[in-house]
Amino acid sequence: MRRKRIGFAAAAVACAAFAAWVAVATAAPAKPAATKVTLQLKWVTQAQFAGFYAALEKGYYDKEGLDVSIKVGGPSITPETVVAGKRAEFGLDWLPNLFATREKGSNLVSIAQVYARSGMTELTWKSSGINTIKKMRGKKVGVWCCGNEPELFAALQKNGIDHSNSSDVTIVNQPFDMQLFLKNQVDAAAAMTYNELAQVLETKNPKTGKLYTLKDLNVFKMASPSVGTGMLEDNVFVRSDWIADKANQATAVKFLKASFEGWIYCRDHRQECVNFVLKNGSLLGRGHQTWEMNEVNALIWPNPRGIGLPPPGSVAQTANIAKTYGVIKKAPKGATNYAYAAKALAQLKAAHVNVYGKTWKKATVKVTAGGK
Repeated sequence: MRRKRIGFAAAAVACAAFAAWVAVATAAPAKPAATKVTLQLKWVTQAQFAGFYAALEKGYYDKEGLDVSIKVGGPSITPETVVAGKRAEFGLDWLPNLFATREKGSNLVSIAQVYARSGMTELTWKSSGINTIKKMRGKKVGVWCCGNEPELFAALQKNGIDHSNSSDVTIVNQPFDMQLFLKNQVDAAAAMTYNELAQVLETKNPKTGKLYTLKDLNVFKMASPSVGTGMLEDNVFVRSDWIADKANQATAVKFLKASFEGWIYCRDHRQECVNFVLKNGSLLGRGHQTWEMNEVNALIWPNPRGIGLPPPGSVAQTANIAKTYGVIKKAPKGATNYAYAAKALAQLKAAHVNVYGKTWKKATVKVTAGGK
């Protein structure tokens, strides 16, 4: 009986060992650690960046094996400086500013062009009589610092106004709200179609008690034929030495693919992406972000080449305007490389994802008081 007990115990141990071996042998392989990268935004949390937040919230980055941190910007943050200083792998800013920073010695390169067209404007009050760019001579003109000036400075230069000469014009460093303009402390103010223009329209005219309307404003669109200095804006860029590494090239393609998926999602699910923006700490309300999401989509869609690739001739046009009006001294070389965006697009198209947005139509969004 003693021998039988020993035999049964040994058999039990053997069975347990075999079961453990089978479990290990058939277990799914461990998931590799996600690649950590950081994206430095151009501005504070708002629908301007909704596609990136959507990629985070919908798990598109995670699906690509990426652990993405999104750093907000602000009026005193220059994304090019952050990326050049190795505090972020990816940055988002306007293309002419990337050209200008390269001319000063940075090794940054644009790898994707998110916005296909310019949303930059300059506002004046109809009552001011400043109904042309030329009439800004001798006035206080607001614009944001740190890479947001090129389109306005080019427009002033085109009209014979030297932005660096205080006798010609007083340039005022504008904060991220429109209070200077609303209080008539500047004669003209910078305003994106998707943000600051809405901030003015969401404000009550103290004389009437009603919201301001477009009839109260002169809106100078930089991309319009009458101004003619619209340049490409939000682009994704990296350091040249970083992207030279093959592993980083693969990471860049994954990042762009997931980001494009996020923007495509926001094209087709506008209200849900507004929720993503609000969840991530927007300083402005739902009404404002609903307006902004609609206007941002209008700068991205449609894109005949696919999101991430600039429309034909637009990079050369941006460089030409920047050079003609003194933003840069010579045409940039090696400043763009869209091979990684093209690879990301190819993967999405192979999965039958609509990367063009040919049938997208702008919605009608009602302005709400205070953007609420």
